[in-house]
Amino acid sequence: MSENQVNPALTYTSYLAIDELLSLQRPLSDGPEHDEMLFIVIHQSYELWFKQLIHEFLAAQVALEAGDTHRSLALLGRIRTIMKVCVAQIDILETMTPLQFNSFRSYLSSSSGFQSAQFRKVEAILGRRDSAMAGHLPADVQSDISEITSHNSVWDSLLVYISKRGHAIPADVLARDKSVAYVANPAVQDVLLDVHRNDPESAGVCERLLDIDEGLQEWRYRHVKMVELASTLFNPVFVDLWEIRSRF
Repeated sequence: MSENQVNPALTYTSYLAIDELLSLQRPLSDGPEHDEMLFIVIHQSYELWFKQLIHEFLAAQVALEAGDTHRSLALLGRIRTIMKVCVAQIDILETMTPLQFNSFRSYLSSSSGFQSAQFRKVEAILGRRDSAMAGHLPADVQSDISEITSHNSVWDSLLVYISKRGHAIPADVLARDKSVAYVANPAVQDVLLDVHRNDPESAGVCERLLDIDEGLQEWRYRHVKMVELASTLFNPVFVDLWEIRSRF
């Protein structure tokens, strides 16, 4: 069958593997407890969105490093919208009271959202660089994250984009060791100020990254609010973009 021929056996159900998908919700509690299904569906949905975020971020990096403003803006806008959906899903999760959650919590043993390999990959793509982020994950996942952290983060890709637009990002910043976390850089901030003042297209791309950063902070905040873990709050990814806000 040629590439463009229609497969007559293909249906909505078979294309999307609906039967397999709907068989993946497997409550462990006795009964089972009514609210365990919601818990499973929400978190499986998150994993699907994390998969899509990884897909979109990698494409956005390619677009940025190619200097493609239009595609970069489109992809970054989509990422921000996905993050809004992730935040909105917390509203659904919060319809479950602590008492309802405790009705099946013991069946989850030591499992936790912090064990999400895909979210750790998202963090690595965004620039997180520390040994603790993947130490509790399987060896193959640690290897995947190590590979991600050896290459450009989204922030590094933005700096490449800005450099290709003719702005003087310091050479030592572009050539830095990508396995080490980026730190705020006054020289980069000076360039970013010039970008915002004189290059509206590049400034628009920067603003999209700030939108994504805000979305990530909101998602973290809502989760922290539920589990009362404040250590990851107010830890922006694109620190130089925030630093220059007071210098306009």
